[in-house]
Amino acid sequence: MENQLPDASEVRNIIFDLGGVILHIDYHLTADAFKRLGAATFDDVYSQASQSDLFDRLERGELNSEGFAREVREVFNGDWTDRQIIDAWNAMLLELPMTRIHLLQEMKTRYRLFLLSNTNEIHLEGCRMMFDAAFGRRDLSHIFEKEYYSSLIGMRKPDREVFDLIVDSHGLNKEETLFIDDSIQHVVGARHAGLMGYHLEKGQEITEIFSGW
Repeated sequence: MENQLPDASEVRNIIFDLGGVILHIDYHLTADAFKRLGAATFDDVYSQASQSDLFDRLERGELNSEGFAREVREVFNGDWTDRQIIDAWNAMLLELPMTRIHLLQEMKTRYRLFLLSNTNEIHLEGCRMMFDAAFGRRDLSHIFEKEYYSSLIGMRKPDREVFDLIVDSHGLNKEETLFIDDSIQHVVGARHAGLMGYHLEKGQEITEIFSGW
């Protein structure tokens, strides 16, 4: 799949992913944390590229934190507390680089910006704590016209319906809308829905790819 950023003149709207694009995350830290608890086969059920139905349901908001912890114990036959499971699950959440935030604040003056994240109840609370520490507020509404989190809207990437929801709700022209994500399957989904899509590859920074826009 060709991965080329369109010319700035072609774009009016940009939909950003959160984790791996704006928020620094490391999936391996969560895998390592669960393995330390005793879930040796964690990689078999969860990764950036694919995951079991347990995690899909969590991301769609069909499971709350207590239900997730209960099912994790069942899947891995563990006797861990809810807190141990939540801490392991949140281990992937790292920092919110302010250079990325400053870029987005500048881009907001020239583009309509939206956030679309496959974020579950547990991670969302962790992110809100980060936002509060950084900005004194628990959301990013000062940057994005609207934030869409999968666990709150009951749908997730890469399904077409979630892209159609944003486009239809805000009267966007798909041909003028760019989607940025670090997971290739989500970019493919956006392109199938008729949007422009760019895969932010490992090691790339939005501060670099949007330099000169």
